[in-house]
Amino acid sequence: MGTNQTASIAATANDIRDIKPPVNISNGWEWVWCTLGVLAILALLFLAWKWWQKRRSQIPVIPPVPAHVRARQKLAEALALIAQPKTFCVLVSDTIRLYLEERFDFRAPERTTEEFLHELRDTNLLAAEQKEKLGEFLEGCDLVKFAKYEPGEPELRDLHGSALRLIDETEPEEVPSPESKGQSQKVSA
Repeated sequence: MGTNQTASIAATANDIRDIKPPVNISNGWEWVWCTLGVLAILALLFLAWKWWQKRRSQIPVIPPVPAHVRARQKLAEALALIAQPKTFCVLVSDTIRLYLEERFDFRAPERTTEEFLHELRDTNLLAAEQKEKLGEFLEGCDLVKFAKYEPGEPELRDLHGSALRLIDETEPEEVPSPESKGQSQKVSA
């Protein structure tokens, strides 16, 4: 044997490798099971979402308390402070200003009385007589709040009554809901 032949046999001997392990060839069922698993997870997520939506819709929605009702409640609370004129007038005037803001979407609490009355004059939110009475009411409250005027209880009760009259005159009329119309028709039928 020649050197060439020996070298090629040695090279061939180094080139021999072990047998590779068998390769798994999928038969398609793995894809079916994976797809079914994904679909099952999606179905569970969808059912959970539907359950959550149904539960959320069953939570009763509490209607907000109308502005005129809240204002009357605040004015009733103010009567307990009638012995403290300044505190009483602050609460009563703030209640009316907040009521007007909520009822007519008119920015009343941030303005001085003069600014508020001047801007109110250019609107048709209140009748002329109501604007005049409101001006007198706010000026009476301002005397107590800023000029250290100490009125007697009858004057404070007049201010309270003026506030209540303004709420009564500007309270929105109740519009019957379609449900109550249907019930009244059933009763009369």
